[in-house]
Formats: sequence, C-alpha cells, structure tokens
Amino acid sequence: MKVIAIIPAFNEEATIKMVINEIRQYEDIDVIVINDGSKDRTSIIARETGTPVIDFNKNQGIGLAMKAGYQYAKERDYDIAIQVDADGQHDISKINELIFMIEEKEYDMVIGSRYIVKTGHVSSFIRYLGIKYFSALLYIFHKKSIKDTTSGYRAVNKHIINYFAEYYPPYYPEVPTLSNLMSQDKKICEIPVDMRRRQAGKSSISFFDSFHYLIKITYICIKERISYRKGEK
Repeated sequence: MKVIAIIPAFNEEATIKMVINEIRQYEDIDVIVINDGSKDRTSIIARETGTPVIDFNKNQGIGLAMKAGYQYAKERDYDIAIQVDADGQHDISKINELIFMIEEKEYDMVIGSRYIVKTGHVSSFIRYLGIKYFSALLYIFHKKSIKDTTSGYRAVNKHIINYFAEYYPPYYPEVPTLSNLMSQDKKICEIPVDMRRRQAGKSSISFFDSFHYLIKITYICIKERISYRKGEK
C-alpha cells in the first residue's frame, strides 16, 4: 500500500516542521505540503526538510489546497491519502489506525473523531453547537450518524482519491464531502482521537464567520442533495 499524508498549510511556519517530522516517524508514509499562499516561511521550512511542496501564489482556501493534494496523489498512484492539519492539533499516533481501517476493513473514508469517546479536547461552545447541528443535518438527509462532521483528520482510499481529484468543494469542504459520499453509499466510519490545542497561530474561522459558515454549508448540502436526487431519476 502506498500512503501519503497531505498537509494543507497557510502561515504555519511555527509548526510545519514539527508536523512533518512527526509523520516522518512512519517510514512508509510519504508527505506533500500544499502551501496555500502563505506570507511567512512555511514553504521554505517545509522544503528544508526535503518535503515536496506545491505553492499557491495566493490563498485559495482549504478546498482547492486539498484538491491539489488529491491530484498529486492520483498522479502518483497512491492507495491511501490522509489529510493532516499543519497546526499541530492532530494526534499522529493514531495514523496507523486510520490506515488499518482503510486497508483491512475496506472503508472508503475514516475520520479521526473527537466525540466518539470523551477526550481532553475542548471545543468552543459555538463550534460544538455547529458540529452537533451538521451531525443532525446529515442524519436527516442520509439516516447515518457522524459525530465529528468537521474533523479535518481523515483518510480515504484510492477510489475516493481519484474522485476528490476531480470533485472537491473549494470552501468549507468537510461537511459537503461527507454528504456527497453518503449519497453514493460509501463506507464511512470514525475512530476516536484526541486533538491537541493549536501549537501556534489561530483558527481561520472567527466567531462571526461561524454563522456565515452554518448558512453556507446548509445551502450547499441541500443543493447537492437535490441535484443528486434529480440525477437518480
């Protein structure tokens, strides 16, 4: 199995080397960094570690960054791709469990979830409510329960790599991609992981952005659900 970790990064010079080195402990996992128009030394530091970097001239957003990563994985015939945030929050010690569920249990997507079991992770109240809301929304649409709908720590198999290389929402992609895969009856599961506090920097979604995020993602999910149903007929 060829496995690659895709790290989308925007102004993460303080943590990018640490994240790369943590993944490099697993010799059978390759790494690609998508530098999403950073204004700091993120790209330089990543390259100094010997890691391939795809540079965007300006910030394009997490969706286009991840799509570029999936295209890179598709072109090089990887079997599994794992999204890992550049801010140092993700528990890399669980990465082999994500791979195991894809390789041995034949899931299409495996999500590192903060909410299956109680962990030390503490979300803001607004963020927690948003995650609960999207979980309920997906259940209404698909009758399937996903507890951590916005987790960016997820692994996918070759089929989904190829699919995401062609189709991946440019903005706030976590929930719409889940809804899309559920519409196709793909096998998705969650495994419990803990999340560390951000090691540096700050979240790209502010308090006021949260309300815009909620409305926009609801609209996208409803629109795609309607489009999918029309396509079935």
